[in-house]
Amino acid sequence: MPYSNINRSSDYFRVKTYTGTGSNQSITFNESTNMKPDLVWIKDRSRANWHHLSDAVRGATKILWTNVTDAETTDATKVSSLDTNGFSIGTEGGTNYNTDSFISWSWLGANTTVSNTSGTITSTVSANTTSGFSIVSYTGNGTAGATVGHGLGAVPKMIIVKNRTGSATNWKIYHVSQGATKAGIFATNVFDTEIYPWNNTSPTSSVFSLGTTPETNSSGASIIAYCFAEVKGFSKAFSYTGNGSSDGTFVSLGFRPAWLLIKRTDSAGYDWLVYDNKRQVEFNVVDDFLKPNLSDAETTGNAGQSLDFLSNGIKFRGTGASSNASGGTYIGFAIAEQPFVSSKGIVANAR
Repeated sequence: MPYSNINRSSDYFRVKTYTGTGSNQSITFNESTNMKPDLVWIKDRSRANWHHLSDAVRGATKILWTNVTDAETTDATKVSSLDTNGFSIGTEGGTNYNTDSFISWSWLGANTTVSNTSGTITSTVSANTTSGFSIVSYTGNGTAGATVGHGLGAVPKMIIVKNRTGSATNWKIYHVSQGATKAGIFATNVFDTEIYPWNNTSPTSSVFSLGTTPETNSSGASIIAYCFAEVKGFSKAFSYTGNGSSDGTFVSLGFRPAWLLIKRTDSAGYDWLVYDNKRQVEFNVVDDFLKPNLSDAETTGNAGQSLDFLSNGIKFRGTGASSNASGGTYIGFAIAEQPFVSSKGIVANAR
C-alpha cells in the first residue's frame, strides 16, 4: 500500500484565505506549526486583479504576475515581507483591497540560498529536497546547450520560468508529459513545439537545459525558475484524457489534493485552471477556480469544470472543455493536503 514520508503536507505548502483591509497587515497561517514561505502567490478573488508572485530569492518586495508578460517590479505596498509563519502586505489593492476576499498559495524552500555550480551557468538556489521544490535564480548567457543547477537531487517534472528583466517576455513552462521539445505559456495557447526553451533536452536530477530563446536564456537577463519534482504522497505531475461525461475521468494521485493546476493541451482557446481546498471546504463537488493566465475574479459554481477531491486523487464531474472534453488531452500538477496512506499507516478520507 502506498505511503508517504511527508505526513503533514502543511509543513511544506500552505493555502490561506484572507480579507483585505486596505491597511498594512500581516497574514498568519492558521496551523499548529510555523512555516516561513519562500514563494507566495496571491490572487484577489473578488475582482479583476493581477496574480502576484513574491519569493525570498528575488526579495519579498519584487513582484511578478502570471497573467502578463511584464518585467519584475519592486513595490513594498504589495508584499512587504515573508515572515516566520506567513507574510505581510502593504496597502496596494492587488494584494489588500479593502473587504475583498483573497487567496494565497505558499511554498517552503530552504529559507536560505546557496550558490549552485552544477550547470554551466552558476545559479542561486533555495531548494527543499524533501518536498521537491526549488527556486532558481540565474543570469542568461544566450548560449544553446547551457545548463542550470536546480538543487533538487531529483528530476523536475514541471519548471516555470520568467525573464525578470524582459519587458514583454512570456513565461515558459516545462511539463514532463509534453517533454523538452515543447513549451507552454500562461495563455490559452497549446504547448508549442519549440527547440529553444529547453534545447530539446530533458532535465536531470541536477540541471535543466536551455536554448537561446529570450524567455529562458537571454544574454545578461535576470531569470527566475520554479522547479517541481514529484514526491510520493505529496506532489505529482499528471496527464489525462477527458471523457465528456459527468462520470468523468479519475486521476490517481496517491493523496487528497490541496492544490491543483490543469491545462488543456490538444486545442487552443482554453485557460489554465487552479483549484484548492480552502476556498470551498468540507464537501464535494469543487467548482470554484481561478485562471492564472487572466486577471479575472474567481469563477464560482461552474458545474462544467467541476470535480471531486478524493482520498487518492481527483474525479471530474463536469463536461466543460477546459477540463473534461471527450478525447481532450490535459496536463496538471497537484500538491497534497494529506497522503492516501501516511508512513504511520493512517488512511486519508475524501472530502
